[in-house]
Amino acid sequence: MSNPRDFHAPQSSYTKQDLLKSSDGGYFGPGNAQLPAPPMLMIDRITEISLDGGEFGKGHVIAELDIAPGLWFFDCHFLGDPVMPGCLGLDAMWQIIGYWLGWSGSPGKGRAVGVGEVKFRGDIKPDIKRVRYEVSMRQVRRGKLAVGIADGSVFADDACVYIAKDMRVGMIASAI
Repeated sequence: MSNPRDFHAPQSSYTKQDLLKSSDGGYFGPGNAQLPAPPMLMIDRITEISLDGGEFGKGHVIAELDIAPGLWFFDCHFLGDPVMPGCLGLDAMWQIIGYWLGWSGSPGKGRAVGVGEVKFRGDIKPDIKRVRYEVSMRQVRRGKLAVGIADGSVFADDACVYIAKDMRVGMIASAI
């Protein structure tokens, strides 16, 4: 596998265009971390990313998604009661952890491998302006298989609506 640092110089924030380049593949080198393409890309920007920040001092990411009433999931979940599916907020945090692993130099493609606990405290509805994801890395294991373990929160505007503990993403070897 190629070394992500040979292809990408880490930045402290990323625009939508940067994230779209990552979804095209190759941003961190062939066979390495790649975000999903729209509409499954659940973040519009990364406003902060670090190796030593966050609740545990082992790295963190703050990312955002702009909400518009026309987003694809509002038309189908639930009819007459539009709400962003909670699983998409959780998936966004897994996307962020996989991105962080590639950004921090771990080769391979990120795959969600588990979550310890998820609590839903509210909804994301079409009148919300912005979703903010705050993810703190708790543990990172690097070796033959890199694994990131993190806790995260999802905010609808400024209200915390989801909390997840022990989210796990592993970096698998690519078939490329």
